[in-house]
Amino acid sequence: MDRIRCAWGDSAPEYVAYHDEEWGTPLHGDDALFERLCLEAFQSGLSWITILRKRPAFRAAFAGFSIDAVADFAADDEARLLADAGIVRNRAKVAAAIGNARAAQRVPEGLSALLWSFAPTVSRSRPATLADVPATSPESTAMARELKRRGFVFVGPTTAYALMQATGMVDDHVATCFRATW
Repeated sequence: MDRIRCAWGDSAPEYVAYHDEEWGTPLHGDDALFERLCLEAFQSGLSWITILRKRPAFRAAFAGFSIDAVADFAADDEARLLADAGIVRNRAKVAAAIGNARAAQRVPEGLSALLWSFAPTVSRSRPATLADVPATSPESTAMARELKRRGFVFVGPTTAYALMQATGMVDDHVATCFRATW
């Protein structure tokens, strides 16, 4: 069945599956959101398709993105990650993932509750085209600021907004997309 998707969702088979099954779907859970936070940080400066194609290797390398497991990573784990051709081998991003796991452990309300506390409560107009989709929002700016205050890194307003889109905190499917829900 031919479906009308957001324009980016038709450009590769991986994008079709991601668009149709994941992007914009509400996601909860500390480890699940930690994975998305890490992947959005690894994506910075790269194409999202690169991250999607490497996601199985990322999951294996980062212990399924268990916050507690990644927080326990030591220097030998960092060296192992930097030698793993299956993932993005960027020293700063690898260190950020480990440090962010430790920061997530210190969030008393849990990472999921913290991140979802920034989800907009007022609905806005559905974007008509991709050109109408913002790169940041006041909520993503506030989320990034709070995450940085709590010791997270690689979490600027654009990365925070991409996380919000990916995990259904905001719904930026364009008006003609079959996934548009309101």
